[in-house]
Amino acid sequence: MKFFISVLLLLAYLFINTSVNAAFSDHVLPYPPQMPGGYIYKLRVIGEKIQKIWSFGSFSQFSYNLKLADKYLVQAKTLFEYKQYLLGYESLKESDLFFKEAITSLDKAKIEKKDISQKKIILKSASLKHIEELNTLQMVLPEEINWIPEKTASTKLLLRNAIKNSLEIRKLIYE
Repeated sequence: MKFFISVLLLLAYLFINTSVNAAFSDHVLPYPPQMPGGYIYKLRVIGEKIQKIWSFGSFSQFSYNLKLADKYLVQAKTLFEYKQYLLGYESLKESDLFFKEAITSLDKAKIEKKDISQKKIILKSASLKHIEELNTLQMVLPEEINWIPEKTASTKLLLRNAIKNSLEIRKLIYE
């Protein structure tokens, strides 16, 4: 009887815990990639450039760009968590560029008269997930920061403005 009650309580806990933490989107972001600074990171960037060459066709380019938009958003989030604001800022800009390219690739497919309905659903789901993550970042990051590296001049980073721009890019698909 105790075993039955324990299993029932465990299932109830899991049900309550997963329903409370439900996300707005079904889109799953990748595990954080290699971070800047190591040779493996440089190899990853070279691999991404090679992969771009092999991504021909509007759907292939869409998948490639969305995958990298996800990857760089996760990289930016991780770097911001570790207070690596300059690197996080640059990663966020990369994510923005790849997200815009994903939209452009889908627009090309539409012009080519391809059925983009499934890809549009994927893009909207990804957009919702990105917006969710960006809103979380917006709440915890300072509005601006003066990044002072060891050997070069300081850089003023307007973090909240960068996040607002990123949010606007993700909302473009709803217009």
